[in-house]
Formats: sequence, structure tokens, C-alpha cells
Amino acid sequence: MSAPFDQSASAVRMDWGPSAAQVVRADLVVVVDVLSFTTAVTVAVGRGSTVLPFAWRDERAVEHAAAHDAVLAVGRHEAGLPGAVGAPSLSPAGLLAGPVVPRLVLPSPNGSSISASLRATGATVLAGCLRNASAVGRWLAPRVRAGRTLAVVAAGERWPTDGSLRPALEDHLGAGAVLSALRAAVGTSSWSPEAESAADLFDVAGPRLVDRLHRCVGGRELTAAGFADDVAVAADLDASDVVPVLTDAGFVPAR
Repeated sequence: MSAPFDQSASAVRMDWGPSAAQVVRADLVVVVDVLSFTTAVTVAVGRGSTVLPFAWRDERAVEHAAAHDAVLAVGRHEAGLPGAVGAPSLSPAGLLAGPVVPRLVLPSPNGSSISASLRATGATVLAGCLRNASAVGRWLAPRVRAGRTLAVVAAGERWPTDGSLRPALEDHLGAGAVLSALRAAVGTSSWSPEAESAADLFDVAGPRLVDRLHRCVGGRELTAAGFADDVAVAADLDASDVVPVLTDAGFVPAR
């Protein structure tokens, strides 16, 4: 794919979905999947877990968890079934209240898949969300000032008809929150218009953030399924100072 599409002329960029993760060639990449992967990662890492991203939720995930002496997270609905009491899942609210496991495999078709695919690029990969937006922005600031390039990749969702990318407001706001925090520290020299506009969107919508998250498509979907608490946890702006960074071991707190 040619340079105009990968925003490589800009030091700070913002793009969407798994394809962007394969196109961007940045020193630093922040993956944003607000409802719920990167919010779940931020909660779990903040409580002491190492989180292993994995692209598939099938027998491969079971084998991956066993090979790494880790617990495999179950689906939100599975976590509520008899016999699954206390089982960790992709639910940020459940991870916030439930038992802590040392190593957690957290599969998802969006944020987890993107994070796993970025391992081969050599980039430093971070998990960003609304809960840790300012912390991530502060961590990025000295590195961006030093000349390192940055891409913020909003995970988005998938259309059920064909599996194609569906841009999601919650991820645009999460990416914008990280970029807004960074902009306050370093300005916008050599930012792509996409990155600047994401920060602008967050600055405008920020005062109504909780309402927007609950009323957007993703928020309404989770609420209808009985997971309104997950939306509330995801909307808790700057509740965490944890910056999860992806290492060979999994997501751990950045030093």
C-alpha cells in the first residue's frame, strides 16, 4: 500500500482496524479497543495480571493458555453460567471485582488480534483506553519529543454481514483522549490530520463522555446484553495510571 494511505509523512498518526496495524510502520503503536479489550487489559494489568493477547477464541486459545501456564478468559456470557463463578472474562467490570490471576490469555477479534499481529513489526505496543488516556499521553510525550514516531490504532468493530471494519465511536473517542493528552504536552508539529481531528473530537465530546459512551451503538449493545457496568467502567476517564506495554511475556506495566 502506498505512502499516502499509511500517513508516513507525519510523525503522529491515527488509523483504524487490523489492516492499519499491518500498514503502519511506527516506533510506538497504541491500540485502542474501549469496549472492551484495552479497557480489560488496563484493569487486569493494574491489578497485577500479565495479559497475553491472542487472535482466536477456539482450541488454539486453550492450547496457548496451557503452553504459557495461563488462565484462558471466557466470554462474558459464559462467565455468568453455573460453575463459572469467578472465571475471568473480557468484562472490565468482572476483572475489576473478581480474583486476580497471574497470567491471563484474553482473546478478542479486534483489539487482541491487532495487538498480537503487531508483535512482528518491532514496534513498542501499548494498550490505551479512556481509563488510562492521560497516563498513556504522559508516557508517550518524552518519546515523541525525542523523535520517535507514533500510530494510534482504533480497533473498531466488525459488521456481522461480512466481517468488514465498522468504525466505532467509543474507539474514536478513546484514541482522541490519548492524542488530546499528548497534544497538551508536545503540541501538534508533524501530526496527521487524522490524529489532530481525533484529539479535536475528544475535546468537543469530553464533557458529555459518559452519556456518549452509554448511548453509542457499542454502549447500547452491551447494556442490552446486561453489561451496562462494563460501559461505566470503560467511561471512567483517567481512573488508572497504568500504561500496559506488550513484551514477550504479555502486557505488563510500563516502567
